[in-house]
Amino acid sequence: MDLVLEAADRHLLTPYVYPAGWPEGEPCRQLLSLFVITNLGALALYLLFGTLSYYFIFDHELKKHPQFLENQVSREIAYALRSLPWISVPTVALFFAEVRGYSKLYDNIEDSPYGWSGVFLSMLSFLFFTDMAIYWIHRGLHHKLFYKRFHKPHHLWKIATPFASHAFHPVDGFMQSLPYHVYPFLFPLHKVTYLGLYIFVNVWTISIHDGDYRVPRLLRHVINGSAHHTDHHLYFDYNYGQYFTLWDKIGGSYKSPTSFEGKGPHDYLRKLREK
Repeated sequence: MDLVLEAADRHLLTPYVYPAGWPEGEPCRQLLSLFVITNLGALALYLLFGTLSYYFIFDHELKKHPQFLENQVSREIAYALRSLPWISVPTVALFFAEVRGYSKLYDNIEDSPYGWSGVFLSMLSFLFFTDMAIYWIHRGLHHKLFYKRFHKPHHLWKIATPFASHAFHPVDGFMQSLPYHVYPFLFPLHKVTYLGLYIFVNVWTISIHDGDYRVPRLLRHVINGSAHHTDHHLYFDYNYGQYFTLWDKIGGSYKSPTSFEGKGPHDYLRKLREK
């Protein structure tokens, strides 16, 4: 995040926003800047990619499903907009630690002991590490001690739209994002790669709520896509994974998506029309 902060300081904050006597490296200024940047960035990613997905990918026929709520889209957006600032508070604390040099993020490819191969391997390990951690956090949020208070609001959306992707209780949203932020404190990661992965995970989160259940046949039981996550919203105790089905299979919570078996939401609508 320090790359974004440096760019914001150079092109906007230092020349136009902050007084000349307030140095860029001062902690309070960095915290304030990170809070604003994090909120604006999260809002931009959510609204931009959520809107694109909603209008160009999401099948609007799903809005006719009996479990699609009245005014659901506006309610999803309103819930997300209320939650994102609260989610950003602990997130900013972790970004601040990164900016102050406590993480293992590095600037140059030469700083990686394995060069470009190290960058590529770190991307793979990031995906597998975060998928594993999110699986167990997500599954834990379904425990009776936490579900009703923190995770149930996200399950209000049985037939989700892309705008449900960030419509979490703040504690739920932060806990499921925590592995992304913890990774660079444990393992070396290129700063630009980290920013790219940060954008990717936000887009992926939107994509698994987009109602487009198509997956290449060979990957149907490997990739945790929208079909898998839709069944998670409908049946609760299955398909907790983020990108892959690996940990669901290990943990005994994998469910083959009903849409692959002719029993999904689209099939339900088709049968309603036939009646």
